[in-house]
Order: sequence, then structure tokens, then C-alpha cells
Amino acid sequence: MEVAQMLAVHSILVKVFLGFLVAGIFIPLMIKKPAGFKKASFIYTMIFQAIATMVAFVGLIAVFTGDLGWQVTTIIMVVVWAVMMYIEIKKHKLVKIANLENEQTFKVIKGAFLKISIVQILLVAVMVVLMILKAKGVITL
Repeated sequence: MEVAQMLAVHSILVKVFLGFLVAGIFIPLMIKKPAGFKKASFIYTMIFQAIATMVAFVGLIAVFTGDLGWQVTTIIMVVVWAVMMYIEIKKHKLVKIANLENEQTFKVIKGAFLKISIVQILLVAVMVVLMILKAKGVITL
């Protein structure tokens, strides 16, 4: 597989990931029962980690096999990936240990889930815009 193909697969996976993140916003809006929310959150986190790992793996393979080097944008991508994984793991642990039977706690956790999802979407969207601008030659990093 050529480097261009690997980068195309990476780009497709990033778009799939962004779509998944947007769909994840609806979890706290649609799920009304604490047990269902815990289960949905767990499934969401597992899929999140699977897609994020695929994105990172394909990107790193492209970097190493294509001798693309560690440019500033590549380093930023790795940092964003690490931050997102950290946030997602912390969010999952918070949902897992929270007493969701308490209605006020349940509301707070659902609100946190929604806010974290929005932050994650913004992180990925900013990274996509940054890479588009780099590809068009508008910025050089």
C-alpha cells in the first residue's frame, strides 16, 4: 500500500470517527434510565477507543513507512489523540462509579457527557481544518 493510500484511509477513518462523535451527542439526550446510560456509555467508550486506535495506527504506519517525519502537525495529532483517550477514559470511569440512581447526579453526569463530547468534536474538527489548511498550503507547520 502506498503512502497516499494510507493517508486516504487515515482521512476516511478520521471522518468516520468525527461522525461517531457527533452521533455520541445523542446518547445523553435519548437515554432516560441510569442502567441504560451506563451500558450505552460503556459501548460508546469501547467503540471510541477502537476507532481512535485505528486512526492512530494507520497514521503512525503512514508516518513510518512513508518517511514523513515528525512534523509539527504530526506531533499535534499524537497529542490530541492522547488527550482524547485520556478524557474518554476519565469520562467512562466517572460514569461507571457515579451513583446514577440519584436523579441530580444522573443529570450532572449526562451534562458532563454532552460537554465532553462537544470538546472532543471540536478537537477533531480543529485538527481536520488544520490539516486541510496545510494541504492547501495556507499554513506551513
